Amino acid sequence: MGHAEAQLALYRLTAILEEEGLPYAIIGAFALTQYGYLRVTVDVDLVMREEHLQQFKRKYLGKGYVERVAGTGKLLDTQHGVPIDVLSTGRFPGDDKPKPIAFPDPAQTALRGERFALLPMPLFIELKLASGMVAAHRGKDLVDIQELIKSAGLPIGLAEELHPWVREKYLELWHLAQIPDPF
Repeated sequence: MGHAEAQLALYRLTAILEEEGLPYAIIGAFALTQYGYLRVTVDVDLVMREEHLQQFKRKYLGKGYVERVAGTGKLLDTQHGVPIDVLSTGRFPGDDKPKPIAFPDPAQTALRGERFALLPMPLFIELKLASGMVAAHRGKDLVDIQELIKSAGLPIGLAEELHPWVREKYLELWHLAQIPDPF
């Protein structure tokens, strides 16, 4: 299982969701690539409303998809062997503890990207920052944002569009991203 399989799983899943009219937004490495930072991945991460996830599961579990963990959004595309993580609208990034930033409702917020639906970049950045700020095991979320700032040339002014709860962390990472690589 590698990036190519994950990409096939992504396209298969998003085609189903769009055909079924189930709002979603891809988050994680596939979203990062669309925003301007190429990171290879072996899984698919998305956000959906809980009732839409349940609709999907009722129709597709046992038909190319299984639960990795019963009763959750942790699924597996059995055709490609790719883990799929569905995060529910209203839950909280990182440690799942209440904070000012929660996973949004893609029906209200998702934008149509080139190949699939995404969150507006500031919302995506807020989720990644919030996750990395509260969960020690999610440090790569902060690295992802620092690398995105660098590779996409994101402006310092983007901080003004972010929730105040994560704004300082964005500014800190923005300044770190300006330091030239010594090699």
